[in-house]
Amino acid sequence: MNGGDEVVTAPAGPPQPLDWKFSQVFGERTAGEEVQEVDIISAIEFDKTGDHLATGDRGGRVVLFERTDTKDHDALRRDLERMDHPINRHPEFRYKTEFQSHEPEFDYLKSLEIEEKINKIRWCQTANGALFLLSTNDKTIKFWKVQEKKVKKISEMNLDPPKAVGNGCVASSSNSNSPTPCLANGGSPDNDFSFPPGGLPSLRLPVVVTSQETNLVARCRRVYAHAHDYHINSISNNSDGETFISADDLRINLWNLEISNQSFNIVDVKPANMEDLTEVITSAEFHPTHCNMLAYSSSKGSIRLIDLRQSALCDSHAKLFEEPEAPGSRSFFTEIIASISDIKFAKDGRYMLSRDYMTLKLWDINMDSGPVSTFQVHEYLRPKLCDLYENDSIFDKFECCLSGDGLRVATGSYSNLFRVFGCAPGSTEATTLEASKNPVRRQVQTPSRPSRSLSSITRVVRRGAETSGIDANGNSFDFTTKLLHLAWHPTENSIACAAANSLYMYYA
Repeated sequence: MNGGDEVVTAPAGPPQPLDWKFSQVFGERTAGEEVQEVDIISAIEFDKTGDHLATGDRGGRVVLFERTDTKDHDALRRDLERMDHPINRHPEFRYKTEFQSHEPEFDYLKSLEIEEKINKIRWCQTANGALFLLSTNDKTIKFWKVQEKKVKKISEMNLDPPKAVGNGCVASSSNSNSPTPCLANGGSPDNDFSFPPGGLPSLRLPVVVTSQETNLVARCRRVYAHAHDYHINSISNNSDGETFISADDLRINLWNLEISNQSFNIVDVKPANMEDLTEVITSAEFHPTHCNMLAYSSSKGSIRLIDLRQSALCDSHAKLFEEPEAPGSRSFFTEIIASISDIKFAKDGRYMLSRDYMTLKLWDINMDSGPVSTFQVHEYLRPKLCDLYENDSIFDKFECCLSGDGLRVATGSYSNLFRVFGCAPGSTEATTLEASKNPVRRQVQTPSRPSRSLSSITRVVRRGAETSGIDANGNSFDFTTKLLHLAWHPTENSIACAAANSLYMYYA
C-alpha cells in the first residue's frame, strides 16, 4: 500500500494447464478399415481468421472446411447468453468443398515420377468474398481461387405454356392441317419442314437466368513451375501480400503472386562440387510482420535469419541460431536427430519454434546464443534410435505449431500422440494427448515436479519404462501410426491434427 492510493500486487503465475476436449473428427476410420495411401493427410493449415481450414492429401486433393459456430446472426440471443454466463464457444467446422489440386506427372528429361502428394498449403489474402490459397507438390506450386458463383440455368420458356409454340411445332392444330412430328432442335424428321399458313404466332426462345442457388468453384489462377531441381519442402507468404517464397533442399526462390514465369533465387547453398555438400535446407518461413526478413532451417540443426535488404543473393545470414553441442554427447545419430524438420514464427514475430527429431526448441530472434526453452518430445525413444534408424522412422518429419497468444507450443509423436507444452516463464505444462475421440485416455497424472527457478530454461518430461515398445505413459508405442501434421487455431485454443486419413479437432 502506497499512500492509500496504489495497491502493489504480486506478479501472476504461469497460466494453468489447459483441459483439452474432443470437438470433431472428419474421415474417421471404422475398426479394421484399411487406409488408402491416397487418402492420408499430408498438410493442414488454418487461414488468418481461423474461420477456414484446408487439408491436403497424398492423392493431390485439397479439402476445405469452414467454421459454422461463429455464423450466429441472432444478436439478441447472443447478448442474452452473454449476460447469463460467459460462453466457452465450442468450435465447429463443416465440410465446404474439395478439388483436385495436383495430378501425378512424369519428368521425361530426368525419367522421374512426380507424385501428386500435397506438401504444403498456405492461405493468401481474401478478396471480394473469394478464398485464395497456394498448394504445392514436389515440383509445382499452384495458386487457387475458390468462390461461390450463382448457378445459371436455361428457363423453360419465355411465354405462357398454353399459348406457346414448342420448338417450331404449333402448340395447337388450329394453324396446321395435320400434326407433324418435330425434333428437339426444331426440325422435322423428313427435313421438309415448312411454316404453316399464317406463320407461327410465337417462337419459344431459350433464356439464361441466374438462379439464387450458388455453387463453389475452385479455379487454378496460376501455375509456378520449372523453378526447382529438388523437392519443394516449404512455401511461405510474405506479409506484403504480393510475394511468397518456395524452398527446396538447396535453393529458396522468391515469387510474385501475379507473375508465374519468373522467380528470383535468393538463397543458394549448392556447392560447386556436390561432394562437398554437408547440409541441406529443410524448412523456410517469412517473418509474420517484417516483409524483408525470413528464416530457414538446415539439416545440421541451425536456423539462419536473412534480411532481403542486404543483398540480392542472401548467401550470408544476418543471424545464425544453433545450440552448441554438449561435450561427450556425440554419437552416430547426433547429426540425424539434429536435423530440423519444421520452423514456425510466433504471431508477433519475436520468437521462433523449431522441431528436430527429439525436441522442440523456442528461440528469441534477439538472442542467438541458444534456445530460450527446450521441450523433450519423446526422450524415452533415445535408447531405440538404432531400431528407428533401421526402419527409417528416424527420418520422419514432424511439424510444430504455436498458440496465437504465444503461451503454448505443440507437436506430434508416434502412436498418434501429440504433446502440448507451456512456454510461459515458470510453466511446467506438458500434456500428452491422443488423436482419438477420447484424447486423454492415455493420460496419467503428472508426478509432482521439484520447484525450479524462472531462469531454468529446460523442461524435462517424465520418462516411460525403458523396455521395448513402451511409451511415456506405459503404453505400447507404434512407429507406423505417427502424427506428423497439426495446426493451432490463430486466435483460440483449438488444434487440428491428422492421424492417417482422419482429421481430429480439439478445443480447450
